[in-house]
Amino acid sequence: MDSSPQTELYFIRHGIAANRGTYAQDRERPLTEKGRLRTRAIGDRLVQLGCRVELILTSPLVRAHQTTQILLEADLAPTSATLEVLAPGGELQHWLSWLTDWQMAHPVSRLALVGHEPDLSHWAQLLVHGQGSHNWRLKKTGVIGVEVPPAKDAIGHSTLFWLAPPQLLL
Repeated sequence: MDSSPQTELYFIRHGIAANRGTYAQDRERPLTEKGRLRTRAIGDRLVQLGCRVELILTSPLVRAHQTTQILLEADLAPTSATLEVLAPGGELQHWLSWLTDWQMAHPVSRLALVGHEPDLSHWAQLLVHGQGSHNWRLKKTGVIGVEVPPAKDAIGHSTLFWLAPPQLLL
């Protein structure tokens, strides 16, 4: 049996949020009522499909935190952690350093990352193709699933196993 770390990553974009410009800081924009309801429905559907993860990593922005809380309530994961690198503009290489430590302690695992576009789809492209073309677009509450080998070998050597817009999950 191969003992190399394998991590299933679920990139999940935050739910529908208040319009830009309605809050003094973009970081403070919350989910709308529609965003909360859709996120709850997506969380329930993911659990029905057998998607459960050990940990949800979330951006520090309010809308991502609210999305994560709803996913926790749906029982997608038992716990979550906030990582600044998941805020808009975060660098994949910085996150891969975190992943290296995680994989050492959890050689086979499942994680969800709740964050923002275009970062999430760009990171997924880098992991799968080794380069990002910005041709992928992850809709709000959409999910991209990627199987990641050891973090040091992840870029260009990961496998896409799921790309689902919210419409297919509802």
